Amino acid sequence: MDKKLSKEKKEKKGKKIEKESSAGSAVTLENAILSCLQSAGKPLTLAELAAHVKHGQRPLEQLLREMETKGRIIRTRKNRYGIPEKMNLFVGTIQGHPKGYAFLLPDLKREDIFIARENLGGAMHNDRVVVRPLGTGAHGRRAEGEVIRVLERANATVVGVFDETNRQFGFVIPDEKRLGMDVFVPRARAKGACTGEKVVVEITSWPGERRNPEGKIIERFGLAGDPGVDILSIIKKHGLPEEFPRRAVKEAAGIPLTVPPDDQDGRWDLRDLPMITIDGEDARDLDDAVSLEMTDDGVYRLGVHIADVSFYVKENSELDKEALARGTSVYLVDRVIPMLPTRLSNGICSLNAGEDRLALTVFMEINDEGNVIRYEVGPAVIRVNERMTYTSVRRILEDNDPELGQRYADFVLTLQKMRDLCLILRRRRRIRGALDFDFPESKVKLDEEGRPVDVLLMERSVAEQLIEEFMLIANETIARHLSQKEAPFLYRVHEEPKPDKLESLNEFLHGFGFHIPAGKGVHPRFFQEILHKVEGRPEQLVVHTVMLRSLQHARYAPQPLGHFGLAVQYYTHFTSPIRRYSDLITHRVLWDLLAHGRIHPKRRKKLEELMPLYAQQTSERELLAEEAERETVDLKQVEYMRGFLGEIFEAIIVSITNFGMFTALPNGIEGLVHVSTMTDDYYLFDEKNYTLTGEHTGKVYRIGEQARVRLVRANLEDREIDFELVAK
Repeated sequence: MDKKLSKEKKEKKGKKIEKESSAGSAVTLENAILSCLQSAGKPLTLAELAAHVKHGQRPLEQLLREMETKGRIIRTRKNRYGIPEKMNLFVGTIQGHPKGYAFLLPDLKREDIFIARENLGGAMHNDRVVVRPLGTGAHGRRAEGEVIRVLERANATVVGVFDETNRQFGFVIPDEKRLGMDVFVPRARAKGACTGEKVVVEITSWPGERRNPEGKIIERFGLAGDPGVDILSIIKKHGLPEEFPRRAVKEAAGIPLTVPPDDQDGRWDLRDLPMITIDGEDARDLDDAVSLEMTDDGVYRLGVHIADVSFYVKENSELDKEALARGTSVYLVDRVIPMLPTRLSNGICSLNAGEDRLALTVFMEINDEGNVIRYEVGPAVIRVNERMTYTSVRRILEDNDPELGQRYADFVLTLQKMRDLCLILRRRRRIRGALDFDFPESKVKLDEEGRPVDVLLMERSVAEQLIEEFMLIANETIARHLSQKEAPFLYRVHEEPKPDKLESLNEFLHGFGFHIPAGKGVHPRFFQEILHKVEGRPEQLVVHTVMLRSLQHARYAPQPLGHFGLAVQYYTHFTSPIRRYSDLITHRVLWDLLAHGRIHPKRRKKLEELMPLYAQQTSERELLAEEAERETVDLKQVEYMRGFLGEIFEAIIVSITNFGMFTALPNGIEGLVHVSTMTDDYYLFDEKNYTLTGEHTGKVYRIGEQARVRLVRANLEDREIDFELVAK
């Protein structure tokens, strides 16, 4: 049943995008309505709006209903229409808290609004709502508000553990603690579930002021703690697809697994050009290959060859609709949920060594200052010579491994030149002010039954840096190319920090003698200079951590809003079309230009209408994928640590809050030392300097300091690890 709901939800979203893409007049009319309401001195009636925009009332009324549902406009009790912010109302998404209160994350660029439990009006975590401000709260400067309307429900189904209270009813305790309340289930609607079972419950009645949501169980999938149920719970919680629709599978089955001669027509034949792929050992979807030559005048000619997925996944095909609905591949700790069926992702689209493949290639001539002085883009047929791994490349370049040097003798010199180019490109980025937060990630190793057997800290070597730099310069070059052609496409944007975040960051940095000039147009170079100054110093970790928190999250947008972290105005995603829908869009726009030399006005209009929808969908799916991936890693880390209860570890303080401090072990696993366990004194939190200071002893705990801790709790249900300090 939940699969059916998930499918219906995806189809509904797909139809919405189809509908809006084919109705350009509706988009134009919507803009006219918004412009009219912005300039009007008061909310307008339907008749007044119809007269202003010169449109019939009946079709206009339907569009107004849709705009109201999206939160673009507000209809008053007297049936007048206005712009939310002009009516002192805010539209956004609810972010719940396990304790029952929540925050509104407004669509407009402004600070979050605190919503007390009694002011939620039945809204739940991730619902889209309209909020009326109530002024400043009693506990500080944060604005407070109340939900006056729920626009869109986000939790049609909830995953959790069933608890049979008595023979008449039970409750589902959600895995998502931010929902803040259990779901009431009458016994007749429990589908035979018993206490301790993991279930999916469909909400049949939304919560009220003093009433929990009510629902019916639509799926049971095992007892909590049974093998595989933990990851399956996360998959179902996030509504991740477990299989491809029949029509998409059928369409994929019709695609050949080899490249016939006809498909090679009109392409550069690069099969004799030496090239390699460099990926992780367990990678199967190989998007990118690289080649490097030196020109007669000593310029690097870098070739980045990307799988031509758009050749196989046609616009509006069944595969395309499913890829759009998924938005991205999801890399969980024990499996990959691919954006495309494996026949494509691991087969004909994957740049497997020794096999002919179709690609979109960008050749860039790069001088010794890291500048692209010439480039060309075109379709190609390629044949990768070697499938190399990060480990093998690192051992060749850093360890001079003789065995691997002999095995890949044809590419050792090329790899050395690639390393040289990588360093040139890194230096170029640093000069222009790009930020580089080098936080190593943890990797969990599992046995055949999915149990964690080890957790390792993965450091970035020259091999990872090499591929990263080549992909960055390719993405930047393609973005600049498409922008110069004035083509509609998806930019990868990373906006500058919000003023309040920058103000808080400066308050913290003053303690170290640093300052970032405030005001509009703050340059990332100011951040980068501070990162450079603290490199290797005791305060490096705390400065890196606090700086990173001040930055916004990168996303997709139809406008060139700039990429703060990379210190560039134009940037896009081009290099991973097997696993990211955004890259597939970039390829299609490139093909429009390659095929016709320009984008036809009718096609341009359609693309301009689609890009905002694509931007929203791909950004949302990316965030969801990141959250699911993080949850599975956290889960397995907690499971791994259960075997070390009572043991003592050397750790480092990585974060400090008003309720304690988070410490990280050498393998990257983090746990909380709660302030209530620090019984030698009363500790006060300094939010400006991120410290805990003993009221009587004056002892200060800071980010970056060493700590000896004992593991006292590893809770799988909450995915939480607790430590206590141990005297040295």
